[in-house]
Amino acid sequence: MEWTIVNIEKEQAWDIRHRVMWPNKSIEYRKLENDSSGIHLGFFRRGKLISVVSLFIDGEQAQFRKFATTEEEQGKGYGSKLLRYTLERAKKEGACKVWCNARAHKINFYKKFGLYEKGKEFIKGGQSYIIMEKYFA
Repeated sequence: MEWTIVNIEKEQAWDIRHRVMWPNKSIEYRKLENDSSGIHLGFFRRGKLISVVSLFIDGEQAQFRKFATTEEEQGKGYGSKLLRYTLERAKKEGACKVWCNARAHKINFYKKFGLYEKGKEFIKGGQSYIIMEKYFA
């Protein structure tokens, strides 16, 4: 198979998180306090991990965090496949709502998947974010 999406260990997500999202921060910055309770998903192309996301389910709500695709593989649709899978997985796990803190310059990407802006823009770690969410019917 050309590509697959599978559950991965949190440690497998850390390298891509660090390289793509926070290359100028310390290695520890890539870790989340609640990583142990998350569902970590990896998109593999020809056996190589190229995109990751972490899904945290809390009752009927789910949050996806640290969604990252390696720079050389961005713009090829792999992240879109992983996000589509993540949204479906959240729904299957019983979530009625899924949300994320989207980087402000990625808002239009998330809109393609039915997420919409909720609240005001905020700054974290020097980046502009806005909460985006989607309810499942």
